[in-house]
Amino acid sequence: MKEDNRLGEAFKKTKYQVGGHGERDIQTLKEVLNDYDSQQESDIYGKGKIIEDFQSKMAEYLGKEKAVFFPSGTMAQQIALRIWCDKKGLKKVGYHPLCHLEIHEEDGLKELHHIDPILLADKNRLIQLEDVVGVKEDIACLLLELPQREIGGQLPDYQTLESISAYCREKGIKLHLDGARLFEILPYYKKSAAEICSLFDSVYVSFYKGIGGIAGAILAGDKDFTEESKVWKRRHGGDLISLYPYIISSDYYFNKRIHKMEQYYEEAKELAVLFNKCSYVSTKPVEPVSNMFHVHFDLPKEKLESILATIYETTGIGLTSYLREISKEACYYEVSIGDRFANIPKKELTMVFQLLNELISGIQ
Repeated sequence: MKEDNRLGEAFKKTKYQVGGHGERDIQTLKEVLNDYDSQQESDIYGKGKIIEDFQSKMAEYLGKEKAVFFPSGTMAQQIALRIWCDKKGLKKVGYHPLCHLEIHEEDGLKELHHIDPILLADKNRLIQLEDVVGVKEDIACLLLELPQREIGGQLPDYQTLESISAYCREKGIKLHLDGARLFEILPYYKKSAAEICSLFDSVYVSFYKGIGGIAGAILAGDKDFTEESKVWKRRHGGDLISLYPYIISSDYYFNKRIHKMEQYYEEAKELAVLFNKCSYVSTKPVEPVSNMFHVHFDLPKEKLESILATIYETTGIGLTSYLREISKEACYYEVSIGDRFANIPKKELTMVFQLLNELISGIQ
């Protein structure tokens, strides 16, 4: 058996798994449906009580005038940037080199909307005020991702956000928040979602990441912006005849987990400490700023796969089902803490890291 296959198979057989909320299967929807009135009418092409109530609830939570439910964040964010570009008559936007739109969407922004991105900052660090001030080309909109996932979920300090927001407003640049993990960063900033969103002209949030819904996103802003987003949503084919499975799962798991974000954050910090005590292992950031962070190993991917599979088979606890190669001598993976972490006996988890350290040290 190849080691990567062995790792995945060993992970599946573990009794406890460290990250996330659990398997994404139809039980997710079954649990939701048991909590809802089966006589409730579905939404129809973006209208109806079920979608309108949820949109209003999210607009209030985010401190925005209106909100629109989308089937995907990819659709929502491309539309947000298109609207701001059209309003200014300028098809240029600024964002981080590792922005989701740049590396995960097959150039959708460029090919579908003919919008040119201006990349700010080095790919290995966060955007700072001086990067925004130093942009040599006019831009219609600046997108900030909080947290910056591809560099370990790092976050700027709040004063930096405030200064960037003030500068953009002074210069007439719209500021959009890629808040796919907005809920997860509230404990770090010790701010409400509305306080953070007040710095931005528009905001997107996801409901399948920390919240754990099936799929779906909210795009929020002022009334004119959101009404225009509905037109673009129809143009993109986002007005399915009914979106209620996504809406009710988003609502159900939002209610169930929004108050747990502080718990997930503290558990992520606890887990990072265990990793950082091991030889040849480090987390990025060293102390997580949300429930998500990256774990880096100064070891060849193939050797580490064998070590992890052995640990899983010995302890029944799984850390990850995959590793991504950085070089021949280094690899990493991403972890997001959810409901499952609290179920792992602490004594047994400590043993996992003792064994990890022993096995890693033994091959050096």
